[in-house]
Amino acid sequence: MSTATKNHIGRKISRIRELRGMKQEALAVALGISQQAVSNIEKSEIVEEDTLNKIAEALGVSVEGIKNFNEETVLNIISNTFTSNDSSTINAINVQPTFNPLDKVVELYERLLQAEKDKVAYLEKLISK
Repeated sequence: MSTATKNHIGRKISRIRELRGMKQEALAVALGISQQAVSNIEKSEIVEEDTLNKIAEALGVSVEGIKNFNEETVLNIISNTFTSNDSSTINAINVQPTFNPLDKVVELYERLLQAEKDKVAYLEKLISK
């Protein structure tokens, strides 16, 4: 990140908004302004303190969080704290079922066989009438 980007509050707001999964329209509604106004704020290197307070509240972060935002730090935090309870990793998913797949195949086969037997019994009943 270059020095210009590090101090560009508008870009930081934009990136935080994106990381929060929020569109410009949603932020505009939260702030009571137009989407174009949000776009202009995100293009601004400097944002007024009052506006910054409102944006921070809408994004659910502190003003200091916006001012000190550093994407490299965020990515390091995410990669160092990522945990998963299903034995998956970021690069690949290692599925370890808690059941025996062969048992499931046998169970499905038995249900299919029973359905066929029921069909035959029903057809025999219809024919005998």
